[in-house]
Amino acid sequence: MEQKTFTSRIELTQALANEVTNLLRSDLVSKGSAALAVSGGRTPIDLFEQLSKVELDWSKVFITLVDERWVEPNHQASNEALVRRHFLQNYASEANFVALKTHYDSAYDAVTELHQRLMKLPLPMTVSILGMGEDGHTASFFPGAKTLSKALDMDSGLMCCATTPLTAPHDRMTLTLPTVLASKKIILHLTGDSKLPVLEAALAEGDVEEMPVRSVLKQTQTPVTIYFAS
Repeated sequence: MEQKTFTSRIELTQALANEVTNLLRSDLVSKGSAALAVSGGRTPIDLFEQLSKVELDWSKVFITLVDERWVEPNHQASNEALVRRHFLQNYASEANFVALKTHYDSAYDAVTELHQRLMKLPLPMTVSILGMGEDGHTASFFPGAKTLSKALDMDSGLMCCATTPLTAPHDRMTLTLPTVLASKKIILHLTGDSKLPVLEAALAEGDVEEMPVRSVLKQTQTPVTIYFAS
């Protein structure tokens, strides 16, 4: 695991955009396609907008979400809406977007269909960009969620898992831990000084289900780089 700390969010965004671009370009050259999993929230908006302006063969890049709230794509809480508004613009409008929301009323009913949809991605994914909540969650691996152990099960054979957070609204669909770890590279993208004590606690010894971000930070399968700015 590597940690990169930047003096400003602008500097972080530029460096991270450069790394993601280089990783995508490398896979486009070596295998003719690339896949990127991204997170929602406010933190990655500047990154999305910068990446959208990169000249790349986006028609061969597949973009999906690390997790999604089970709301309609035009809902203000939809991660898909965020990605479409800030990322799938400019050059990146040519990218192939793989949504995590389906027509099912319940996320739990959609797992099989979404598993099959995700299997069509050019795997392993080139890079997955994660965030981290102040409760120690990442993706939709929330402490105390009833399906957390299933989402973290390395032998589940599932690419995605439905879950219901105890402390956040909306049911969710999340990539499972084995799917995230099957990426060639994982980026943990953090901003704000309030995240530092959470990160320190997560890096200390403790139960994974208490701070599920440990499932990513403590593993040795996939390289992880933390990008941080205040």
